Amino acid sequence: MNNNAPNTTYAVTNIENNLDNPIFQIIGKIADELSLEAYVIGGYVRDFFLKRDLNDIDVTVIGDGIKLAEEVGKAVGAKVTVYKTFGTAALRYKYNDTHCDVEFVGARKESYDPSSRKPAVEVGSLIDDQNRRDFTINAMAFALNKSNYGQLIDPFDGVGDLGKKIIRTPLDPNKTFSDDPLRMMRAVRFATQLDFEILPETLQSIAENAPRLEIISMERIATELEKIMKSNNPARGFELLDKSLLLEQFFPEMIALKGVDKVGKNAHKDNFIHTLKVLENITPNTNDLWLRWAALLHDVGKPKSKRYNESHGFTFHGHEIIGAKMVPTIFRRLKLPMDDRMKFVQKLVVLHLRPIALVEDVVTDSAVRRLLFDASDDIDNLMMLCDADITSGDSNKVKRYLQNFELVRKKIVEIEQKDHIRNFQPPIDGQIIMQTYDIEPCSTVGDIKAQIKDAILDGTIQNDYNQAFKLMEQLAANYGLIKRLHPNNFTL
Repeated sequence: MNNNAPNTTYAVTNIENNLDNPIFQIIGKIADELSLEAYVIGGYVRDFFLKRDLNDIDVTVIGDGIKLAEEVGKAVGAKVTVYKTFGTAALRYKYNDTHCDVEFVGARKESYDPSSRKPAVEVGSLIDDQNRRDFTINAMAFALNKSNYGQLIDPFDGVGDLGKKIIRTPLDPNKTFSDDPLRMMRAVRFATQLDFEILPETLQSIAENAPRLEIISMERIATELEKIMKSNNPARGFELLDKSLLLEQFFPEMIALKGVDKVGKNAHKDNFIHTLKVLENITPNTNDLWLRWAALLHDVGKPKSKRYNESHGFTFHGHEIIGAKMVPTIFRRLKLPMDDRMKFVQKLVVLHLRPIALVEDVVTDSAVRRLLFDASDDIDNLMMLCDADITSGDSNKVKRYLQNFELVRKKIVEIEQKDHIRNFQPPIDGQIIMQTYDIEPCSTVGDIKAQIKDAILDGTIQNDYNQAFKLMEQLAANYGLIKRLHPNNFTL
């Protein structure tokens, strides 16, 4: 028996009184005048039952969808945008101070070439259109014509699957996913966003067809990945991406984190499981997509830094530096932005061990100053990442670390109030050094600047111009520099 075969008797439920957006009656009335059939289909119907926001409306038309859109646009005074290449048209309609985007398309059936996800399209019936949908929960339709207004057309029991909280395909999943492999990413995305389960045979089909993802552009994959990362539980999304074998198709660095090596009684934790736990920990505390990315990538350098010796067991020295160097490569391949957002992730990856080192050592003013200087305005995000990074199964250890992080936070506030280190610029810059000693840019200028900065961060001198100038004179003398100008001879 094929569980995915259409029901011969459609599930029909009349919800006429609930389709209260006037656009539906307008569409139905004009469809009747043009002798067309019109149905709202897909995401709107699904979200109607899930009581989610209903701002995107897809209308399938048996006949000329563009003609219907143009006539509806005239009736409501909305501009209609026609996409002839795709045979679709769209307009925006305002209802109850909310803008609804309405897209019209003629019902169609599709056939695919194995080398492309772009189908050959033919005019079709409503059931043809529902057959081509990705999942049963997206294949439901509400009728809009007067004769059957508000009836639910549900040939694959999408309502039942909503109740069971499952993701499955209308037809054979192997055909569905082979035809359009992006649907595999969408299955994971919907399961993550809705907290649904992917039916076992559907998940198995995804795993079997995972290599087909190679015909999908990385931009399309990145769009689905972003929606997973923005969900309430992105860690579960990555578990499903791994379980379905999709992750290994485009994210080898994450796959490399998996597994545990053992030498005798020595073993290290599974860094893939740890990473997803960190992502899970940070998610309730931030909607910042790039802070979540920092959580996902914070240990990405561990596989390349892993070493073993008898005295220390497994070590991952320098993994934060290696990981930070890997971030641009990962972002470039995944078509993520190569701008300040990437640099933010890179910065948090390279700094994520610093607060932990403070916890394990004496929290000195100097160390806090340097942390503040390096983290600057991202210090709060860094501390949030460090909180999430404590994933030990030992509750006492977790409690101790989190308490110590609070001590670090108090010290940060104290130092910031006293020394104003965050985003500070040393009072002596390269221009002052060059003018004072009448020299050109050179490594000596950089060395003097660095030593002045270090002296301020170490607390040897205050963040004060006169103290910094005096130290500059001492340092310059060590380099054999002769002062040409008095500091009052130039303008700061």
